Amino acid sequence: MKIYLVRHAHALDGEDDDARELSAKGRRQIRQIGAFLRWNGELETREFWHSPAVRAQDTAERLAARLKTETKLVEVEGLRHGDDPAIVARKLKRLRRPVAIFGHEPHLSALASLLLCGKAAPALFVLRKGAVLCLERIDGHWAVGWQIAPNLLS
Repeated sequence: MKIYLVRHAHALDGEDDDARELSAKGRRQIRQIGAFLRWNGELETREFWHSPAVRAQDTAERLAARLKTETKLVEVEGLRHGDDPAIVARKLKRLRRPVAIFGHEPHLSALASLLLCGKAAPALFVLRKGAVLCLERIDGHWAVGWQIAPNLLS
């Protein structure tokens, strides 16, 4: 089973952190990543989990539109930047279908590290805005599949 950890794209500054929307740069990042993923057919899921933050949900919605798939968007608790990554790790332990998870740093890097090594720190990855990290569970163990970021596609 594969999971895709997706950091939200670049967002505007603002007083209310949860209400921050994607910037023009962020929308461009999603177009780049979406075009790449659609071209190679790599994102193999119909369910996108996202944090309550507008920028994460908007990233998920825009990526789904770029991929031209019917994707179920689900707001999931435990995906805020300061949340304990063990919350989502427990949900993934029971999961038997691929899912893309749209969230924030340092949470996503800590989640990846927890899944791969059994501890959230030190973080093994740093996900740039708009980046995607693919992990695959094989025989109960997680492995790194690939990672891509918008700056690599420019």
